[in-house]
Amino acid sequence: MDSAQKYAQTEISGLSESELEARALIRTASAMNMVKENWEEKKSELAPALEKNRRLWTIIASAMGEPDCPQPNEIKINIINLSIFIFKRINNILADSNPSPDSLNILIDINMNIARGLSEHQKNESESAVG
Repeated sequence: MDSAQKYAQTEISGLSESELEARALIRTASAMNMVKENWEEKKSELAPALEKNRRLWTIIASAMGEPDCPQPNEIKINIINLSIFIFKRINNILADSNPSPDSLNILIDINMNIARGLSEHQKNESESAVG
């Protein structure tokens, strides 16, 4: 393991679960946005970017079904429904023989909005722990 990998691993191990989730959502949104913004050069990377997003949302949806999931039932149901929407959207994009770059907008927006919410929640928890 080189020093950059060691640094990254140390940085990750010090993050809360919310921060890790927010970073994962931002990372997948960024991968999709890179394809969208550089469509002609990067459209061959569409399927891998969408698969990365599908894997992330599979993990998120699966966590809602865990017995020790701390989320209230209403939030669990909303996240599972959102996951289903995302899976359908990904399938529709992949099934389209000529998808447009704009077809990624909703997936990018969802990831970024959820990441923003997680970051704000983490910030509020940190402030209340200090204050």
